[in-house]
Amino acid sequence: MAIPRTRPSAYPAILSYGFRPFFLLASLQAATAMLMWLPLYYGRLETLSLFQPVDWHIHELLFGYLTAVVTGFLLTAIPNWTGRLPVQDGRLLILVLLWIAGRLAVFFSAQMGWLLSAIIDCSFLLAVVAAAATEIVAGRNWRNLKVLLPVTVLFVANVMFHAEAHYQGISDISRRLGLGAVVVLIMIIGGRIVPSFTRNWLVREKPGRLPAPFSRFDVGTIALSASGLAAWTFFPENTGTGALLIAGAMFNAGRLARWAGDRTLADPLVLILHVAFAFVPLGLLLAGLAALAPGTVPVVAGIHALAVGAVACMTLAVMTRASLGHTGRELAADAGTRAIFAAIVIAAILRVAAAMAPDMALLLHMSAGLWVAAFVGYAVRFGGMLMRPRLLTRRKSAA
Repeated sequence: MAIPRTRPSAYPAILSYGFRPFFLLASLQAATAMLMWLPLYYGRLETLSLFQPVDWHIHELLFGYLTAVVTGFLLTAIPNWTGRLPVQDGRLLILVLLWIAGRLAVFFSAQMGWLLSAIIDCSFLLAVVAAAATEIVAGRNWRNLKVLLPVTVLFVANVMFHAEAHYQGISDISRRLGLGAVVVLIMIIGGRIVPSFTRNWLVREKPGRLPAPFSRFDVGTIALSASGLAAWTFFPENTGTGALLIAGAMFNAGRLARWAGDRTLADPLVLILHVAFAFVPLGLLLAGLAALAPGTVPVVAGIHALAVGAVACMTLAVMTRASLGHTGRELAADAGTRAIFAAIVIAAILRVAAAMAPDMALLLHMSAGLWVAAFVGYAVRFGGMLMRPRLLTRRKSAA
């Protein structure tokens, strides 16, 4: 079905589609939060937040940066799923202002009080779930309602995060619940877009072996992995948890191997999707080993393989692809885009290495620097595209 992309509007172009403001804000938030993190970690900087520094760091990347990316993705994908016009203009501006208000409320929570700041911050995801559900139901696109389940769990995790930080002094269950929900979302959405974009590119450019179609194997793998992440949320050092996570790692590795990623080396926009998804089985494996045999593998190694590897790499891959495609540009990675991909992948590798060798502070600093470079690079390279109207034509059609 051919659908109009937007309705005529007097609002700026950046409010014409969900990916535009939220991807730009997400990149700026990711870079700013990381620039502040190391001074906070070393006690050279203080926020006006009630959160402990480590909780502020976790919260602003998990419930600040990530929720912006998820919102931008959902508000851009749902019109394609439903055939309806996108959420834009005033409705989109309200969501943007809610997200900004949440960031300010968390940063100034010591002045505002924990309950008011929690209400303001948590209202954003609640509004996103409501807006997305309204559009999906109105479009009778029932099968995609399941995508909102991990997003709803992310909302619950944010509520729990505020409560745990207030009543216990630091978050615990909520940080794992939030990360687990996002990893499940990557397994669901990644399981669609990685083989789909790979198939489209191979059919056009390199006929031959194609990715395996979605099957019961994928469903079983997601269910197994979600069970392991749920167990990890509440019983992070249980041997059964470790076994489930390691099994999930093995099946996700098998799933990735079925998607013909080895045939995509010539297209960085497709290759980065496979590289990003590879951090899912790696992160599950490291988290599983840490649970199965505490002390053998640092807990933070698995966490950062999932958070910096799977989450950050996959979100940047999706952000760059959507920014090109939905602004009417050719789906091709120039030197700047390839540098962004290289920076975030190396940042993820170095962060896991720093967790395995905590005495090597240089690895941590290098990882943080590359993270900032990747997200500043995205803002510089794609910010202008996001703020200008869509091009009427593009030189080469691409999936």
